[in-house]
Amino acid sequence: MSTDYTPKCHPSTPFPKFHVSLAEGQNRLLVAPQEDCDWQLVVVYRGAHCPLCTKFLNRLAGFKPQLKAIGVDIIAVSADSAEQLARHQEKLSVNFPIAYGLSKPQMHQLGLYISIPRSPQETDHDFPEPGLFVVNEAGNIQVVDLSNNPFSRPDLEALVSGLTWIRDPDNHYPIRGTAHYNDCALES
Repeated sequence: MSTDYTPKCHPSTPFPKFHVSLAEGQNRLLVAPQEDCDWQLVVVYRGAHCPLCTKFLNRLAGFKPQLKAIGVDIIAVSADSAEQLARHQEKLSVNFPIAYGLSKPQMHQLGLYISIPRSPQETDHDFPEPGLFVVNEAGNIQVVDLSNNPFSRPDLEALVSGLTWIRDPDNHYPIRGTAHYNDCALES
């Protein structure tokens, strides 16, 4: 068993800056909120081979108006090729940009769990397991959710409701999960 663990992105730290390729052919920074939004929801999905990813992305599209109303833009990205994404778009009904070509070094930089395909019929490349990042106006990670399988993802209603609450300036809600292990007192 390997002891080479992927480092994880931590809340309140800067989100890594790198470019991705969009389905339409343009390149852009992965975190570059559009449409007058100042926060970005970045969804990393497994790829076209994953029916649960297709379902999640299509469902997320229904929450775009609520997210835009609180200033949160959406982008999704996978390690698929341009051709795989083009085929996948036939099953997608999304209203946000989809990027492709996430590299293994980028997956590591994001702290994603990475899987090897079970067979060539599944896909032809190693792929990331689901990850979700909410990046605030300062470019820092506000919310992070990582999974090592496609069956564990955040509930979208709860996520949008929580982000709505966080974005309300009257709530003064801090970034959570920032205490370091050495800062925590161990109970005996």
